[in-house]
Amino acid sequence: MHRNPKEWARIRRLVLKDGASIRGIARSEHLSRNTIRKMLAQPEPPQSARIGRMPRLGPHVAAIKRRLAEAERLPPSARPSIVDVFRQLRDEDGYDGSYSGLRDHLRGSADRSSCVWELAYDLICALDRRRAVDFLFHLSQPTAQVLSPTRGAETLRDTARVVAVGPRPTKRQRARDAAFEWLRAVGSGEINRWALLRDLAHVPDLSELLDRLTTGSLAHRKRCLMVLGAERGLQIQAVQDCLGLSRASQRRYRRLFRKGGAPALFSRKAKPRKRHDEELKAAVFRLLHEPPANYGINRTSWRIADLCDQLRAAGTPACQHVVSQIVRDAGYKWRKARVVLTSADPAYSEKLAHVQAILSRLQPDEAFFSIDEFGPFSIRTRGGSALTAPGEERTVPQWQRSRGRLIMTAALELSGNQVTHFYSAKKNTAEMIRMMDTLVARYADRRRLYLSWDAASWHVSKALQAHIEAHNAAAAEHGGPTVETAPLPAGAQFLNVIEAVFSGMARAIVHNSDYGSVDEAKAAIDRYFEKRNAHFREHPQRAGRKIWGLERTPAVFSDAATFKDPAYR
Repeated sequence: MHRNPKEWARIRRLVLKDGASIRGIARSEHLSRNTIRKMLAQPEPPQSARIGRMPRLGPHVAAIKRRLAEAERLPPSARPSIVDVFRQLRDEDGYDGSYSGLRDHLRGSADRSSCVWELAYDLICALDRRRAVDFLFHLSQPTAQVLSPTRGAETLRDTARVVAVGPRPTKRQRARDAAFEWLRAVGSGEINRWALLRDLAHVPDLSELLDRLTTGSLAHRKRCLMVLGAERGLQIQAVQDCLGLSRASQRRYRRLFRKGGAPALFSRKAKPRKRHDEELKAAVFRLLHEPPANYGINRTSWRIADLCDQLRAAGTPACQHVVSQIVRDAGYKWRKARVVLTSADPAYSEKLAHVQAILSRLQPDEAFFSIDEFGPFSIRTRGGSALTAPGEERTVPQWQRSRGRLIMTAALELSGNQVTHFYSAKKNTAEMIRMMDTLVARYADRRRLYLSWDAASWHVSKALQAHIEAHNAAAAEHGGPTVETAPLPAGAQFLNVIEAVFSGMARAIVHNSDYGSVDEAKAAIDRYFEKRNAHFREHPQRAGRKIWGLERTPAVFSDAATFKDPAYR
């Protein structure tokens, strides 16, 4: 088929006239793209290299010419094909050569020019009749000299008869023909670049459009022709039909070109990445914080496939790759999901709903505190990035003697974003009672205080509950704020809002430090919280890139937040 003139012309017509892509034609015709590019580079197939070497065909050349001369006197429908000529030579004249040798000889001989008439006849029957007539009457002179006069006259008569009985073209058809001819001439280079620059000088970015017309992809060439045809004044519907574009596409291309010129016309449409969707992130972490058993999944930890199924059921579908990227972007690794992200508390939903109910109806004369301990951590030289002089290499000993250890107990008031802290020797119930008394004294003007902490044993001890009951009884008699608890689910440190403050403080004060003593470390921490509290008293909104701006997430309670720093130990 690669040397068949009719197939060669058909492939060229599909690409050059119908606007089909080389990749699509290669896929449908089972040809390589290089072969199709060769077909587009020249109007006719090249002659076979075997023409002139006819050891088996040579004795039968005279018989072949005789049969072709007899076929010229027959009507086109009765003329024998190459296969018929091959069978006659083989059965009657004793030809023992190959079919391909005979085929290449006929296509390389003078009869090869008859393919021009066959192509014109195909155009008459299947395509525009007027363009077929123009094709026949404007043949090049060398081709016209080798044509058979008899066959040429028959074909011209057939053409004239078909055109004569054909319907008169409508106004729309004439506009479509004019648009097609101009677009074909521009796309094939018949109208040179200088003529286009002269005729369409008013078009912005014309040089870039013409460059893309010759070097761009098929999609870019169609956009160029769409814009050039519109600027030329051709009928938009005709241009649209010739290029095979939809009405929405041509309107979008023209709108882009009017607003931003060629850069906007050829720019790729940026699609928002689903992994950055805040609603989807919240849905993912809301699932991760609950045990899978709450959704009928018989596992102790989440799998990506299970997460995707639950997200799809909740109306926020996402693929496994997107879910994995959301978890990784938050700083977590999937192998730690069961320890860090998932709570095994069977009353997870009830405790979470209780905390959310309190925060949703919190009054101005009430205060909600997130309480936890930071530490114990040792006072020693810690590594990290630091400014060093040229030639200086900063080192941190792997084994070093501790200069002391420190435990800090702190409470974060959510509405005012104020931190109350002190230092403890141990983590026990006595320190929690001390923190409660400190908060009652500091917020004595409030009506009710809510204390929220995790499920550590000293947070839910009987002695602490007895102290709270005794305080509430005294407050009812003598006045003062009453105290209520809002415990978090077990293993849900990621819901404790003060963990975000601890994360920012550790990055700013503890990491990359070299304090000489415990008192020096305490002084640095005190200065940090003093500045932080002063800033949020003056600016109730969340701080910007201040030193406490290193907090991983805003200090606002959310069931989809991840306050616990994965790097914190």
